[in-house]
Amino acid sequence: MDQPIKIALLSLNHGHTRKYYEVLRENPKLEFVAASAADLNTKELFKKTVPGVPVYDSDEELFDKHPEIQAAILASPNCDHLRQMRLCAERGIHILSMKIPTFDMAEYDEMIRLVEQAGIVCQVELELHYNPVMQRIKDLESQNSIGTLLSFTATNITLSPVWAFPWQGDPAQSFGKRVPLRDGDDRFCGGALCDHPHIFDMIRWVTHSEFDTIYAQVAPNLRPDLEEEDMLSVIGRMKNGVTFSLDPSWSRMEERIPVPGPGWEVFPKRMQVDMTLVGDQGVLSADLFGPNIYHNAGPDDRYLVQYTYFDEWVGLIDEFVDCIENHKEPTINLKWHQNTIRAMLACYNSIRTGQPVKL
Repeated sequence: MDQPIKIALLSLNHGHTRKYYEVLRENPKLEFVAASAADLNTKELFKKTVPGVPVYDSDEELFDKHPEIQAAILASPNCDHLRQMRLCAERGIHILSMKIPTFDMAEYDEMIRLVEQAGIVCQVELELHYNPVMQRIKDLESQNSIGTLLSFTATNITLSPVWAFPWQGDPAQSFGKRVPLRDGDDRFCGGALCDHPHIFDMIRWVTHSEFDTIYAQVAPNLRPDLEEEDMLSVIGRMKNGVTFSLDPSWSRMEERIPVPGPGWEVFPKRMQVDMTLVGDQGVLSADLFGPNIYHNAGPDDRYLVQYTYFDEWVGLIDEFVDCIENHKEPTINLKWHQNTIRAMLACYNSIRTGQPVKL
């Protein structure tokens, strides 16, 4: 395209929203046209943070005022994605969806139908694919550097985003409906597991295989006032025989502040994403968010971390733009990602029944 793609940011109510501000404004292939806000506080914060970009009270108002928009990022609660996808499909607007399109398989099939019928690009945001350390792991494994892959271990542990983004603590908005974790448990589906699909997706990408058997367990919550799970562990086997152990927990504690920033951490590192691949001729082990700067800083003279890993957001947006310009299908498209969501649903099924689940 000779002209930059005109793009909008919808809802501004997801933890990854702020990571798009700089990328959207600096990428010469994009023109950041407008945004819609989920509520008044979000609207006012956006106006202070991103001056010069108009922000509207609804998606419909945004689209009516800016018919020139060609693409939109759905930075919204999981429960809003189908509604927003319908709005975009009706207008021929390309979509970059947050990491959980929906947990309802009927809704998921409807999303696929809408996108195919409209002939638009729909990419699911799983930024770990564009992490340079992850790319190196994938390259080394593809080169058979550790021989035949035998096992895959990964952690994706963070603090909880619920205090800044309350919808993530509401099962009806996060999981899509209020589903009890299991008999005799007062918690509901929709917590840490719903926030961490990345490692479930990574094992499919690295092994070129699909999930065969999954067994999951939940621990007592670190945060007893949450309605959802905050710690769990998952083990199982892929169809090609690779065994795995995954930890997608909210097991880092946090200060409950409404806007994430310095002082949010209790541990110095708010996010830990590790990966170990064991082959019959060697081992690959990596900290995917390792290259950071640690320092003593305010408030409270705490040992804090300055993250230096934002390369992946640039790569993610670059692929989205390339797919729009060249009519290509994204690596993480709806059909690909649906099997990742099915595996996460199998985790909840295993927690409910106390049994391994065959996929």
